[in-house]
Amino acid sequence: MTKQMNLGGSFTLPGDSTRVNRMGYGAMQLAGPGVWGPPRDPEAAVAVLREAVNVGVNHIDTSDFYGPHVTNQIIRQALYPYPENLVIVTKVGARRGADKSWLPAISRQELISAVHDNLRNLGLDALDIVNLRLMGDGHGPTEGSLAEPLTILAELKQQGLIRHLGLSNITPTQLAEAQTITEIVCLQNLYNVVHREDDAFLDDLARQGIAYVPFFPLGGFSPLQSSALDAVAASLQATPMQVALAWLLQRSPNILLIPGTSSVAHLRENLQAARLQLPAEAVADLDAIGRSSKQ
Repeated sequence: MTKQMNLGGSFTLPGDSTRVNRMGYGAMQLAGPGVWGPPRDPEAAVAVLREAVNVGVNHIDTSDFYGPHVTNQIIRQALYPYPENLVIVTKVGARRGADKSWLPAISRQELISAVHDNLRNLGLDALDIVNLRLMGDGHGPTEGSLAEPLTILAELKQQGLIRHLGLSNITPTQLAEAQTITEIVCLQNLYNVVHREDDAFLDDLARQGIAYVPFFPLGGFSPLQSSALDAVAASLQATPMQVALAWLLQRSPNILLIPGTSSVAHLRENLQAARLQLPAEAVADLDAIGRSSKQ
């Protein structure tokens, strides 16, 4: 059996005893190019998922609009029947156009269908966590009421199809509105060592005990590039991406990471970031990247 790795400690989600290791895995890259269609190497995709779980990852982030459908089907193929402690977090609120575009999908029927698509393709009777993903202006949130779509998901939660609800790509005002409708256990927004707009929001979520899960922790489709990041990495004999992940883990105890990859070697490299302790001077240098990006 593969030795379990140190994955940055763990975090208990609000509302019950659900506990996840802070280093998780994001499954988006398991689909084909452009998050569309099957992977180039289906066996490698299965191998990455099995390796992640073998070394202790128990938080996998996915969605049925990855592929579409493909990523969830690979997860089921690789891991079903699922380990008892595995938490699969999915999201609804978008769909893929025939031109591979990403489109809003928050009508009542679209949300109900999306939940059932996730259930069917993952082979589950209930989804651990469903995030309502608002499309906003691309990868940034825009203000506006989320009451109507979230109320629909809250109804599905009451029916037992969803255990917990979270939000993605939202503002503090939208979180406050959401909390009048249902309990929110986690939030996914764009955040990394360069993109720091959510600093105050993140700190408030930590005070509330709500998990903050940065999407694009490594820059997403535009990988992070910074001379300061490179310099810190060289001084620690680590990769820039490992340093970027370690900075997030040290930034706040409610941060959960879901870096994605379709390579077992890259997966292991990402997870090694949990063992990297950044000295105070390195943290200061990295913090300065975010301050300079705001100017």
